[in-house]
Amino acid sequence: MATYRDPAFQDRLALAAQAKQKALDKLKAKAPIDPAVVAERKAAAEAKEAAAAEKRAAKLAEKKAAQEAAAAEKAEKKAAELAAQPVKKEKPKLTPEEQKAIRDAKYAARKARK
Repeated sequence: MATYRDPAFQDRLALAAQAKQKALDKLKAKAPIDPAVVAERKAAAEAKEAAAAEKRAAKLAEKKAAQEAAAAEKAEKKAAELAAQPVKKEKPKLTPEEQKAIRDAKYAARKARK
């Protein structure tokens, strides 16, 4: 009695190629295709693709316009918020020597507490 043997990768490739060729032969034998019908189908497919591309472009332009409008609205809102805020006084910038003097004073106060 013969034992079952797993088909190797090459065997599976060959079987798949045979099945594909058999299906292709069956399709070719089914009905000859008229070149006029092929041209008509191709033109219809191209027209459909052109319409879809136009629709995608319109949708993209609409989306981009909406994003720009939202960005402009956001910028306008932020500008209004900034205008409504009270003016804050800026702290004067300290020189490194002044910063060191403040640090030293804090250190001396800490030492004096102990």
